[in-house]
Amino acid sequence: MLETAGNSGSERIGAFRSISGFLPKTAVFIAKRLFGALATIAVGALIVFFVMKAAPGDPALAVLGDNATPEAVEEFRRRHHLDEPLVGQFVLWVSGMLRGDFGLSLTIGGGIPISQLIATRLPITAFVGIYSVLIAVLVSLSMGTIAALRRGRAADTIATSVAVLGISMPDFWLSYVLIFAFAIGWKVFPAYGFISPVDSLAGALYSGFLPALAIAAPMAAVFARMLRASLVEAASREYVLAATSFGFGKPFVFRHFVFRNALIPYVTVIGLQIRYLLGGVVVIERIFGIQGLGSLAVDAAFARDYPTVLACTVVFLAIVLLVNVIVDLICAALDPRRSL
Repeated sequence: MLETAGNSGSERIGAFRSISGFLPKTAVFIAKRLFGALATIAVGALIVFFVMKAAPGDPALAVLGDNATPEAVEEFRRRHHLDEPLVGQFVLWVSGMLRGDFGLSLTIGGGIPISQLIATRLPITAFVGIYSVLIAVLVSLSMGTIAALRRGRAADTIATSVAVLGISMPDFWLSYVLIFAFAIGWKVFPAYGFISPVDSLAGALYSGFLPALAIAAPMAAVFARMLRASLVEAASREYVLAATSFGFGKPFVFRHFVFRNALIPYVTVIGLQIRYLLGGVVVIERIFGIQGLGSLAVDAAFARDYPTVLACTVVFLAIVLLVNVIVDLICAALDPRRSL
């Protein structure tokens, strides 16, 4: 009994040491990624700023009209610091952003604070994005697993063909097909408009199904093909053959030795697809009339609203970088041998 108690105590000490060693590594990893994220955001904002400035057009004339007097145009530029050098304008914007002040919108909403616009639009875009990712994950887990377990059979052929078809369909084209079939034809879902999840979660799930499905279908195809390839590759590993030779059942071996290891590249691909998801959200929001962050960025770009475009760019970059950090942490949890 003393030996058993000693072994139990040693196991607890070992577990504590592993946790205490993992936490500092995680903190250092997160700190490094945050530093890299800030540098990436700064470079991205700088590029977008000067690209917007190089484009033709004048925000003062976009707001005041072509018939505005030179005095009114000069006053507008002075009030919004558009008469200062480009470097000075960028430094002024960055200093305000570091204080949590994105400034005032030049054209969208008539001078509304940009932080207020983002706070209103971001939950809508986040809901549609998360909704589409959930659909893609659920569909791909089913298709990829069935295709791997039935490799070489009819189910595998059907799942693989559907995945290839999904990859071949652009999300904007699929959007119009879904509108024609489910909104105009069968009148099951609305063709235009969206109910914010802040107002009604059930309404958001209903009105956002077609947009989320249009974004999710190509992603689900990519995820399913990756999962099938990962499952087939993991099933041929030596440790799987060893576990089978020890007498473990097929369901146990699949869950603990095949599926868990196949999730690592699968989760990595999900993280990489987030950047394409954000691009798809911009297009889908325009098609379905969703007043999200993507529509705000497009409207601001056409209206020459530099501060709003920059703020949307920073938010999109922050979302992508945050998802990448989360994906790395999930992969480290799935494979403890992986160093952070």
